Amino acid sequence: MKSPSASVALAAHLVLLSSISFGGFPSVLPDVRNLVMANGWVTDREFADFFAISQVVPGPNMILMMSFVGLKVGGIPGAIVNAFATFGPPCLMYYTAHRLWDRFRDLPWPQILRRGLTPLTIGLVIAGGYVMARAADTGWPSVVVTAGAVGLMLATRLSPLWILIAGGAAGGLGLL
Repeated sequence: MKSPSASVALAAHLVLLSSISFGGFPSVLPDVRNLVMANGWVTDREFADFFAISQVVPGPNMILMMSFVGLKVGGIPGAIVNAFATFGPPCLMYYTAHRLWDRFRDLPWPQILRRGLTPLTIGLVIAGGYVMARAADTGWPSVVVTAGAVGLMLATRLSPLWILIAGGAAGGLGLL
């Protein structure tokens, strides 16, 4: 791929999405997936793999994921540009918003805004998780593993890391 125009288009899209994402970047993952799939830059499987790899490592995982996508689209420069496109605009907005929020924290509108954005954020994050599950579930064994992982997380206090390791082992052994 390594197309400069594709890298610029992806970076511009990421700047826009990172500027409007409520609940963090996972809330706009469905739109990122649609863009990269529609342009043939990344396959559905690659997108799911990028997501899985970025979730395993500690740190800013969505920046890493968009770096992987940028690497595929535009090489090393694409990875760097897309990482900055993912975290640059929100950092500036968060800084500005925090300054304003702190200044007006005793007024009623910050609490009203927070209460209104909470269900929106939860819904967007759930939608992102649903899209990633659909991208990763390539057959009935994958669907069973995903449903089992969700069930274990909801029903037990088992660390999600152990569930992730078990799913990775099943995939590594060719069971999925």
